[in-house]
Amino acid sequence: MGSRVEDQLGTLPSKPGVYLFRDERGDVLYVGKAKSLRARVRSYFQRGKNGRKTAIAQLPARVADVEVIVTGNEVEALHLEQNLVKRYRPAFNVRLRDDKSFPYIAVTVEDEYPRVMFTRERHRRGVVYFGPYANAKKVRETLDVLNRVFQFRPCEGPKPGRHSGIPCLDYHIERCRAPCVGYVSPGEYADIVHGVVEFLSGDTEPIQRELERQMREAAGEQRFEEAARYRNRLRSVQHLAERQAADRRSVGTVDVLGVAAEGDRAAVQVFPLRDGKLIDRYGFHLENVADRDLTTILEAFCLEYYGAAPSVPPEIVVPREAGDLSALGEFLSERRGARVELRAAGRGEKRRLQELASENARVALGADTRAAELRRLRRVEALEELREALNLESLPVRIECFDVSNIGGESPVASMAVFEDGVAKKAHYRKFGIRGLNGQADDVGAMAEVIERRFARLRDAAAEEYDEGFAKAPNLVIVDGGKGQLAAALAALQRFDLPRVAVIALAKREEEVFVPGGVGPIVLDRHSAGLQLLQRVRDEAHRFALGFHRQRRETRSFASIFDDLQGVGPARRRALLQHFGSAERFLAASQEELEAVPGVPPKTARSIYAQLHKAG
Repeated sequence: MGSRVEDQLGTLPSKPGVYLFRDERGDVLYVGKAKSLRARVRSYFQRGKNGRKTAIAQLPARVADVEVIVTGNEVEALHLEQNLVKRYRPAFNVRLRDDKSFPYIAVTVEDEYPRVMFTRERHRRGVVYFGPYANAKKVRETLDVLNRVFQFRPCEGPKPGRHSGIPCLDYHIERCRAPCVGYVSPGEYADIVHGVVEFLSGDTEPIQRELERQMREAAGEQRFEEAARYRNRLRSVQHLAERQAADRRSVGTVDVLGVAAEGDRAAVQVFPLRDGKLIDRYGFHLENVADRDLTTILEAFCLEYYGAAPSVPPEIVVPREAGDLSALGEFLSERRGARVELRAAGRGEKRRLQELASENARVALGADTRAAELRRLRRVEALEELREALNLESLPVRIECFDVSNIGGESPVASMAVFEDGVAKKAHYRKFGIRGLNGQADDVGAMAEVIERRFARLRDAAAEEYDEGFAKAPNLVIVDGGKGQLAAALAALQRFDLPRVAVIALAKREEEVFVPGGVGPIVLDRHSAGLQLLQRVRDEAHRFALGFHRQRRETRSFASIFDDLQGVGPARRRALLQHFGSAERFLAASQEELEAVPGVPPKTARSIYAQLHKAG
């Protein structure tokens, strides 16, 4: 413990609040809340807990500064903790692992004509999210049915798009009400979106009653084809509703939580029941839970899950082992705008459901643990195979792969992809703009420049300002290409006094591996874990370089277009860039679309159109 931290521990108040642990660079390591800041913060630095080999046990040694914020009560501390965790995303806080990979249905409720869409994110303001769902196929099937029933717009963007004044094909096949051409008012469209939100929230009865009414009305007026369409939509909605479990009206509207924890991981299963119907089952995995009790895990999960959920139920059933959750209950009550009760079920259907959720959580945790162990063994196997096949002195724990991307010498760029312990370390990926080719298409020269620039930065690791991605020397360097790229990389490395760094080249066509001094290429078994790891690293470098190249080429093409246009300065250039987004869309724009760009006068827009379409 440093003297600064020791002095801070002696002046902590015995009041509720939030504490932040920072490292030497000022980065937030951990955010927590406490009834008594003095007792809680000092407990991390007490002797007798240093023997634990968990992530939280490593925290005190890295703390260089303790910051506390006093609040009026524990509920205020929960609010502040939630906001600070969202802001800083500390490394040691409990977090939902891979929550971005879960599929959701998003409704952009703040748009004039909201979209209902598939997404894997859950962080944008003004968007209501439903899910997560078990798999992407289920989400897409649900969206397909809802689009046929509610006819919301499927086009992308914050505004419905077609500037031609003619509705698209979706309108003619009854998949859209054509808000882009004014066939439906914002108020009428809002009613459509309200029905979608109501259905996704679990209330399916209103839409079923409305579809049945429309079907009977059309049949009574002998509009049988229209009645058949309403019948088909009704059956689709009923099929979605039938996915729910048996009706448990006595249970009401509750969320049932099951938790299982082991080591540094935990699994949470959520059974949402709406009017007694189990509408789905959501599963989550959490990290950094070692040495934390069940109450702390539940608080951390509920803060993140219900902080982004579209609604909070009036009752949440928790495991019987949970401790005092009164502060969390007050926090969720404020979030809902009405009382939320967190309670353990002692008997009956709720207790059975909670035990079932806990059993599901244990099964999910066991499956996740086994899958993680298999992935770890697979990575170890891949590293061992590479060490033997390439005759390396040690395991290639850190692998760096370099790839060059250009088209005919235009906008040449390169990338560096980094894998540590067989896993992508994306924070250490780096991009390079090639400087020394003078417009020539020279992949070998570009590779030499990139390798030289990368390892020149290695010497700056001891400086006050250095790039963490360049601070550590790799065990293995992969260059994308053949013997020419390999020779260029070796020549560039010889300029530096480096520890032993193995260098190989991986050719795309036959997946041949070239090593320094080798008579011919090394051909690995296509099904070997070692070759698959090399391919993953190479593909990541290629993807990263290609994306950067497209970005620079797009920027340069825009710049070259605007340089020759009269009446377009920096401000109007920004307006056109923001409005059209790509050179292709800008060049294909009609005169009316150019006149609709904010910040561009109609006279200037007509001049731009005339210049773009001048003969020759």
